[in-house]
This record gives sequence, C-alpha cells and structure tokens, in this order.
Amino acid sequence: MADVLEIAAAWLAEGRQVAVATVIETWGSAPQPVGSQLVVDGNGNFEGAVSGGCVEGDVITAAQDTIASGGHKVLSYGVADETAWKVGLACGGKIRILVEAVR
Repeated sequence: MADVLEIAAAWLAEGRQVAVATVIETWGSAPQPVGSQLVVDGNGNFEGAVSGGCVEGDVITAAQDTIASGGHKVLSYGVADETAWKVGLACGGKIRILVEAVR
C-alpha cells in the first residue's frame, strides 16, 4: 500500500478535498503507534489507520468537518464509563489524534 501522504497528494492532484489524521499521542495499550495516519476525502473515502477500527468512523466524520471548515482539531479517545457505549478503545488505552485539512 502507498504511503498515506502520497495518497493525499494524489487525491489533491485529482481535485479532491482532503484531510489527514495523525496519531500524536498514545498511552497504555494502543492499536497503532504515534505517527500512524489516515487520509480522508470529502466523500468519506479513506486509506490508512489510526486505530484497530474502533474509532475510524468518528475520525472520518471529524475529517469531513475539517475539510468543510479548512481547520484542524485534536480528538481524544479511551475507554471510560461515559464513552464505553460510544466511540472508544476496546484495548483499554488512550490515543490523541490530530485531524487537519490539507490544501
């Protein structure tokens, strides 16, 4: 599979709107290491991974929001009572993800 940033560059060259999500911090058990990336286009197509699949849906939604706003945001995920039934990490760790629109 091609590098996520290469895919982002190719998608931009095709005229797609793009955001990149990057794991910037982990604590405890985390399915992907710091530096792992996911690229998302304006239609929700994606390549790469920032977790074992447990938060990708939420990250894709956030990426589409950043594409629309042109900005960025930092997302935090872990397992806690208030999030156990929502988006969370089944592995028990915590991760922080930077999601930013790419122009």
